Amino acid sequence: MIDPQRYPRLSRIQVPADLRQFPEEELPAIADELRAYLIEQVARVGGHFGAGLGVIELTVALHWLYDTPVDRLVWDVGHQTYPHKILTGRRDSIHTVKQKDGVAPFPKREESEYDTFGVGHSSTSISAALGMAIALQRQGDDRKVVAVIGDGAMTAGMAFEALAHAGGMGDDGSTPEPNLLVVLNDNQMSISENVGGVTRMLGRLTGSRTLNALREGGKKLLGDKHGAPARFVRRWEEHWKGMFVPSTFFEELGFHYTGPIDGNDVPSLLAAMKTLKTLKGPQLLHIITTKGKGYELAEGDKIGYHAVSPFDPAQGMVKKAGAKKPTYTDVFSDWLCDMADADPRLMGITPAMREGSGLVRFSKAHPQRYFDVAIAEQHAVTLAAGMACEGAKPVCAIYSTFLQRGYDQLVHDVAIQELDVLFAIDRGGVVGPDGATHAGNLDLSYLRCVPNMVVMAPADEDECRLMLSTGHHHDGPAAVRYPRGTGPGVAVRDTLDTLPIGKAELRQRGGPVALLAFGAVVAAAAEVAAALGLTLVNMRFVKPLDRELVLELARDHQGFVTIEDNVVAGGAGSGVAELLAAEGVSLPIVHLGLPDAFQHHASREELLAESGLDAAGIRAAVLARWPELGTPPLQSASR
Repeated sequence: MIDPQRYPRLSRIQVPADLRQFPEEELPAIADELRAYLIEQVARVGGHFGAGLGVIELTVALHWLYDTPVDRLVWDVGHQTYPHKILTGRRDSIHTVKQKDGVAPFPKREESEYDTFGVGHSSTSISAALGMAIALQRQGDDRKVVAVIGDGAMTAGMAFEALAHAGGMGDDGSTPEPNLLVVLNDNQMSISENVGGVTRMLGRLTGSRTLNALREGGKKLLGDKHGAPARFVRRWEEHWKGMFVPSTFFEELGFHYTGPIDGNDVPSLLAAMKTLKTLKGPQLLHIITTKGKGYELAEGDKIGYHAVSPFDPAQGMVKKAGAKKPTYTDVFSDWLCDMADADPRLMGITPAMREGSGLVRFSKAHPQRYFDVAIAEQHAVTLAAGMACEGAKPVCAIYSTFLQRGYDQLVHDVAIQELDVLFAIDRGGVVGPDGATHAGNLDLSYLRCVPNMVVMAPADEDECRLMLSTGHHHDGPAAVRYPRGTGPGVAVRDTLDTLPIGKAELRQRGGPVALLAFGAVVAAAAEVAAALGLTLVNMRFVKPLDRELVLELARDHQGFVTIEDNVVAGGAGSGVAELLAAEGVSLPIVHLGLPDAFQHHASREELLAESGLDAAGIRAAVLARWPELGTPPLQSASR
């Protein structure tokens, strides 16, 4: 429970209605307490850190000024919302964030009425808030709708699609303008530094209080925005504003632009938002904040303190001594640099995930061949396709769940044209604490059905390196899908050897049942195969399957068990069943995989166990179908 001595004001706030009982002059002190409490709680359990510290004042101001949850507040990206969760009924449970049955790390509609829209991926808030505003307006409901977009989310194309739609409504006078406030939280950061032309444009913007005061007074005098005097003054205003603000980008899209203002100053925020709350039509408030605000170490290392493990707030994060077991991401990082040294055609692409996808060393070693396209997965995939058209060998490093956003481009721009693009897909399968929005549970299904694709899933670290080289040298689209974290600990070679495409590895011949395992679950399947004396195959390739080996094993086994950390529907096991059916082979098959449901947040180990994909679960499933395998053979009598 919260200590009322240390947090005399925050301890009295369970929900925003309690916050609104405080006078305005106490809000800065409440923000100070909220910041101290957030530091204490995240240091205790870990989680997203820097982004939340940057929006403390904004969170307090929004929930004090607006009648939440009646007024609708949409956050984007979702990892900014720890302070929001603390003020909206989850103060005493925030220490359970990202843990099984605990607080979700992102807004989640079923968790709280204050979480008006689930936001795990970025850049969706303006679209969602616009939809809310339109629906409420058509119902005659005048509640307010606010979208908070920041921490890099404005670098994605979807945000600008929504801005263009919202700002263009009402131009002909036939449809009403939506009453929508977009708060652009500009901290110059995503997980890494923001990149691209939009970021440079925002950096050039400067505020003009004089201009905003004049224009608001003018609107009241001029009346109808469609009248001739208003149109003339609006054209004059844009020219005049150019002397104050180098870019009128948001105004040209149809938004009334205010800012930039200091987003870490409560009085400044309230002064601006009180005015904007009274205005009709689409409004954009540009605020400047500091990621990690109020915790000196986080301000100085915005990337390192984006998300943290538990640490001592007085000391900060301390790197553990000794050699650590390499993760699959580390394996990819080393391979990328080695292959780039060997092949000057290689280009590395990431959609704003330099650290997460393991491109930091590559970006420094080969800066002219490194491309961070910001939060723009669709562009990342088609950019790779364009490079491949001209003889480059692009490697698109992307999380499984983020590749879903570029699926149309994967199909139309890469696969149909059989272009030479390698997808290095991190966080495949069960991911864990970040919950359903970040789970890579669908990729084997959505990749397997695409013609011309080669799809690989490594069983260990060394096989991951082999598959990356195989995909790089393959003439056509290929994907290597690997999990988050570490593998079984197999030593990784330093060569750039390849594997024969479509060939599985028969690891153990036994019987009468064959375990056909794909990717990260091979280690658990190996335990079961050894204990029960079964055949074990490391399938390696989801597409193409090793047709010859599968049919050979089908002839002398009583049944198959396919095992994958992907949904069963349409997954690798489905490919095995389809192969047997096409060949007219009738054989009992048990398909083990992830459930037909979106998984909650918990550790990777907990979720695998729940899904029956640990050794105990696999063994139980095998024995449930073939109970005789668990009966020891009778021993012959001794003479």
